Amino acid sequence: MVTENLQAIKQRIENACKKAGRDPREVKVLLATKTVPADRIQLALQAGYTLIGENKVQELSQKYESLQPLQPTHHFIGHLQTNKIKDLLKYNITCIQSVDRFDLACKLHHRLQAQGRTMDIMIQVNTSAEDSKFGVAPESTIDLVQRIAGLHTLKIRGLMTIGLLSADIEQARPCFRLLKQIQQQIKAFNIPNVSVSELSMGMSGDLEIAIEEGATIIRIGTAVFGKRRYPDSYYWNESAYVQ
Repeated sequence: MVTENLQAIKQRIENACKKAGRDPREVKVLLATKTVPADRIQLALQAGYTLIGENKVQELSQKYESLQPLQPTHHFIGHLQTNKIKDLLKYNITCIQSVDRFDLACKLHHRLQAQGRTMDIMIQVNTSAEDSKFGVAPESTIDLVQRIAGLHTLKIRGLMTIGLLSADIEQARPCFRLLKQIQQQIKAFNIPNVSVSELSMGMSGDLEIAIEEGATIIRIGTAVFGKRRYPDSYYWNESAYVQ
């Protein structure tokens, strides 16, 4: 079923890109693997989808070794608490997509500096203005990018957002459009150490709209692996969040 679902996602991407006049090769699929057991993730990796993202450090640690023979590329896409930075850096994470505050960036920078490493990051923006969502406010994003740009171990590669979760997927479009506008504003500043070439936005339900609005990474979980035990809101709500 996983393989068939991936084929369906591929077709949806191709259709959306055709409608938007884009090349499907511009859009990467990140498998959102929260709560998905390692054996099901392996099926997707064997099908050639090697970019995966976890939301929780504990889950990452539980699955990491069993997935390594298939050489996945790991991104971290969940809310990152500063006391989990040390644990996260034990693993071969190539990008943290959820940096949304300067104190987190500073602590990450100091830990990387001590290890002589650098890290690609993305800035998470709360484009829906929902209290339940993590992310920097849109109007504060450029200031945060400028401040983090001074931390030489952190390479800002793009922006990430979660669209408004609604039965009407069109409600997510303004969120994605806003992220694209912020990307263009940041590019105009030409900030050293900042590229923001990636836009990580769109999930199983709204990937077509995200692609139309410029997504380069779409985060797909339920459309590949099936429905989860918990709703998506469980992973984004501060009060419900358990690291």
